[in-house]
This record gives sequence, C-alpha cells and structure tokens, in this order.
Amino acid sequence: MIDFWNKRYAQEEWAYGSSPNEYLKSVLSELDKGRILFPAEGEGRNAVYAASQGWEVAAFDFSAEGKRKALTLAEKRGVNIDYKTCAFLEEVYPKESFDVIANIFVHFDPAVKTLMHERLSSYLKVGGYFIMEVFSKNHRALSRLNPAVGGPEDTARMYDEEEIEKFFPNFEFLMLEECKVSLQEGRYHNGESAVLRFLGKKIA
Repeated sequence: MIDFWNKRYAQEEWAYGSSPNEYLKSVLSELDKGRILFPAEGEGRNAVYAASQGWEVAAFDFSAEGKRKALTLAEKRGVNIDYKTCAFLEEVYPKESFDVIANIFVHFDPAVKTLMHERLSSYLKVGGYFIMEVFSKNHRALSRLNPAVGGPEDTARMYDEEEIEKFFPNFEFLMLEECKVSLQEGRYHNGESAVLRFLGKKIA
C-alpha cells in the first residue's frame, strides 16, 4: 500500500489538487483558530490551507513522497506545518492536545478502523471539534460507473451513519448527513460522489 501512495504522490502534479476541500474550508471559517491535526494528510493541500488561515498545524502520513510534496506546497505558500512520517497506530500525540481533528477522505483498513477513531478522539480536547468528509458506502455504485471519482474499492473502508454514531459516543453531533456532491479535486476526485459529512463536538 505504501508503494502505491508513494508512486501516486511522486508525480509532478498534486494528485488531489493543491486547493483545500470545500467542506473543510467552510467549517474552519466558523471555528476559533487553534491546534489542528490532519491524519493521512498526503500532499498537504488541507494542512497548508489551514496554516495559511492562522491555524497551528500538525499532520502525519506514511508516504515520504506525500510529506515531500506537502512541505514543498507549504514553502510555496509561505507557511509552516509539523508533518511526521508514520503509519496508523504508530502516530503518537499527547492526549487532549488538539482543538480540531480533520479527517478528509481518510479511509482506514477495517482491522484498525475502530481503534484509529478511538486514538484520534483521545488527541482532541474536550470542547474540540472532529471534522469528517468521507465516502459513504453508497459511493461504490457511483465509482463503478465513473472510476474518475475515486474512492476505495472495498466498501468496508467507507462509512455509513450508523458507524459514525458508534465511533463518536462522547460527542455532540452538530452535523451528520449523507449527500451527493460533485467533486473536482485534482486528477483522482472528479464527478458525482456520495459522501458523509460529520461535525462533532467532544463533550466528555
């Protein structure tokens, strides 16, 4: 898997573009700035955007090529991000040290899906926010018709509302909806997609 992502990120162009995800952008504009963590951040488009808006940014990914592209983009935009190269379950951050965690199209292996949500939630302060935009399980039908929209081939990596409710028992749900959106994010997210959007506030 790491070879797949290193090969994708080694290309000169940014695989998912260099502009931020629109849902993330809209949510961050409504929140007070603080410390934000981006897991599996790839080439850094969202982390660099957050840093440009005054957030203190941390990110991690197992792809060295992703980190290289992210730091290149950060330098180009004149911002700093703290970017670690590590795999899921190898990342280590102090508990309750972030104001926001942003999971944008991160789809965990089913074997670690529950554990990773527990770990990420533990890094979030009480009163902090968890932002997600991910492909819903209904997206697979759309990606079969149009492979250009991207997304995992394994529906177990995707999400449904019941899973979100299970993963975030100690959160106030400010938003949870499945919707169809037209993605235009670089080379690999193009076309009508079925996504889940979640915004939760940690209350315990």
